[in-house]
Amino acid sequence: MKKFSILVLVLLFSCSEKSNPSLEINLFDLPVSDQSLTPNLYTSENGDVYLSWLERTDEGVAFKFSMLEESEWTQPKLISSGNNWFVNWADFPSFIANENTLSAHWLQKRSEGTYDYDIRISQSQDNGITWSESFIPHNDGISAEHGFVSMRALPNNQNFATWLDGRNTKVSHDHEHGGSGAMTLRAGIFDSQGKMLSDWELDDRTCDCCQTSAAMTSKGMIVAYRDRSENEIRDIYVTRNLSGEWTEPKPVFNDNWEISGCPVNGPSITASEDRVALAWFTAAKGYAEVKMAISSDAGDSFNAPKVISQGNTLGRVGISFLSNDTLAMSWLETNDDIANVMLALFDKNGNEIIRQSIAQTSVARASGFPVISHKGGNVVLAWTESQDGQSVVKSAEIKLLL
Repeated sequence: MKKFSILVLVLLFSCSEKSNPSLEINLFDLPVSDQSLTPNLYTSENGDVYLSWLERTDEGVAFKFSMLEESEWTQPKLISSGNNWFVNWADFPSFIANENTLSAHWLQKRSEGTYDYDIRISQSQDNGITWSESFIPHNDGISAEHGFVSMRALPNNQNFATWLDGRNTKVSHDHEHGGSGAMTLRAGIFDSQGKMLSDWELDDRTCDCCQTSAAMTSKGMIVAYRDRSENEIRDIYVTRNLSGEWTEPKPVFNDNWEISGCPVNGPSITASEDRVALAWFTAAKGYAEVKMAISSDAGDSFNAPKVISQGNTLGRVGISFLSNDTLAMSWLETNDDIANVMLALFDKNGNEIIRQSIAQTSVARASGFPVISHKGGNVVLAWTESQDGQSVVKSAEIKLLL
């Protein structure tokens, strides 16, 4: 498999004699079908980069992954497949690597209802050649929605997962809460053998279908999500695990977005030691905005947010610290029926270095969410090009030239 390189020069007009920054975009040749969708990226602690995605087949759906070696994606390997999976443009599978263990999650339907499905996690100890029988991280046994999972590697070959859990939305006299309630945010830790070691309820009332996001700081795990108040205010909240205890959830910023339904547009969080960066979408003022806020104390407090995009934006944000503490952020901006996959780079304090449209796709839901990670000091970006009933996963490595 070969890649080809396109040098994109973006001129920033300035009185300075210094050279203007530019982006070198290397588009990868990825062997996927014309029915591939929902890409996800993960960079391990040792710097290995993985891409996972789904492909629709005549029998149902196949879940595959590939690893970035040098400048090429390896031949895809199959994680699992099925004909009773819940496949959704916004709630997609994920993949992580931890020491010699690979872990991957997908969503599998129950027979009771269309939106009743479980989280399934499978693991591999031989670099993805064989995979274990899947297990369910939530122990409620209730036929309800469970999804929007974020997984992160922990020390001692343990893994963290957080998800939206609908057990309280269904009437169940067998459950201690009983009755019909709100969507909740839960989390747990599992080991390399698929055994759940911890289980927590982090928030008892959240937005129903916005993505969660998690990152490891110098002081412990931080989880970002969209909350839901009794008055239908749906702003972005965080909670942190400090010395084994979860903090009281609190807003990153009071946008005060009052909306009666879920916007299906969750936050993205990244961390580098004490520094945390968070990106999110809001329409609290009656128009669309993408914002970013930075913390220098491991997420205990955040600076006032910066507006990154305003007006013609779909949100669908991603954010990642690079190894040199440069901050990369992705989102979608609209131009009629075209969505531009945007990338911006910032220094560690949030000062913008450059922004550029990397690719184009459809504004339709089928285009899904662009995802972002890093390979050393370079950005790795993946997205779905959707057109005329076809969807194809694309990916690129992007280098900042100063």
